[in-house]
Amino acid sequence: MLTAVHNFTGAGHVMKIFLTNEAPLVTDTVKADMVEITAGNGYTAGGEDTLNTLAEAAGTATVTGTKVVWTASVGSIGPFRYVVLYNDTATVPLDALVAWWDYGSALTLLAGETFTTKFNNGDPTGNILTLT
Repeated sequence: MLTAVHNFTGAGHVMKIFLTNEAPLVTDTVKADMVEITAGNGYTAGGEDTLNTLAEAAGTATVTGTKVVWTASVGSIGPFRYVVLYNDTATVPLDALVAWWDYGSALTLLAGETFTTKFNNGDPTGNILTLT
């Protein structure tokens, strides 16, 4: 299940997270369905690689990702409220969405401020998801 459309193995697909201020909808299935924040000031269009890995033990599969840190430079980054995980390698469908996180309210980073996405609060890595 974790090695088909979304191949979470280290040698598999590149999973990235991007920032948006648009609430995800159930009809949003690919990255193009959402509006990413404007690139610049320390934020790169397309987001950042989570450097995911997949491990399986005794019938439990765990996908782990590495924290991503954005630092605003010169100007601000945002506003954004949601971090969205997508498959940057998949072509059918292109850039398929996987998951998203809601930070509760819109955030704007001012020059010099940082925003860190930690999966399951892991540092530097944490579980993105577990299937049993």
